[in-house]
Amino acid sequence: MNCKLKILPAVSKISHASLASFCLVFTLLFIQTTHGNAAAGDSKLMLPKSYDDQKLNGEWLWSEKLDGIRGEWTGTEMRTKQGNPIKIPAYFTENFPPFPLSGEIWGGRQTFQQTVSIVTTEKEDTGWDSLKYGIFDSPDKTLTIEQRLKRAKEWFKTHSSRYAFVIEQKPLADANQLQAILDEIEKGGGEGIVLVQKGSIYQSGRSARLLKVKNFRDAEAVVVGYIPGQGKHQGRMGALKVKLLQNRNITFRIGTGFSDQERITPPPIGSIITFKYNGYYDSGKPRFPSFLRIRSLTPEIM
Repeated sequence: MNCKLKILPAVSKISHASLASFCLVFTLLFIQTTHGNAAAGDSKLMLPKSYDDQKLNGEWLWSEKLDGIRGEWTGTEMRTKQGNPIKIPAYFTENFPPFPLSGEIWGGRQTFQQTVSIVTTEKEDTGWDSLKYGIFDSPDKTLTIEQRLKRAKEWFKTHSSRYAFVIEQKPLADANQLQAILDEIEKGGGEGIVLVQKGSIYQSGRSARLLKVKNFRDAEAVVVGYIPGQGKHQGRMGALKVKLLQNRNITFRIGTGFSDQERITPPPIGSIITFKYNGYYDSGKPRFPSFLRIRSLTPEIM
């Protein structure tokens, strides 16, 4: 595969070495995706719905939403959300259990891009020692969430791991406490909160017993083109032309939220970006979309 990036004039200032490195990562992700896209949308995983002022009555547990790459431990290997193998050093998964785990491969708050770079590199060990595997579930449709997490905790009590930890689930009193916790997490650079209902049984697909909570709405879009900048942005990217990831019939522009450097080296065509917005127009287009970050170079790693 030849890596050809559509570069704006101002991007020519970037070194050839930097572009070569970027192309390598893009190529690797493309190869992974061509083997995995058939499974997209057919997930058997339990996935969260968005919190939308649902009644909170003390029957919920909360934890910080780790901003990493979802990893599914099958009992023998680590796989992506779409079911493709993740090349991972043997030492990282040493003492992992023979039963499945769901978690986030995570390098800490505000380290998503670094984590993506480490996980997608072709070499076996280029920074994995700086990552952890935060476990938020252990898929089993016969056990409650408390039982599933207890099983994982008990395993690691007798099989120590430098890299795995079970994310603590704390009881939530009400919506007021939720908002206070969320504000504190986001102020510290965290992404948000995940709520899980006590006694929940594992189920495939989006579940009303599993909720993600943020102070703003966000979604993903595919970059399909660039709008040249004008005025102070002359000679660099003015706006991205994108399509909603979940509805490719919806095309719109995102012109705010970018740093000067991101306008010089904008997200490549075909990459997935995360944006925030404030509801939708009747046409289905997001209202007041604003760029947050590159989510991945292809849909596969999400």
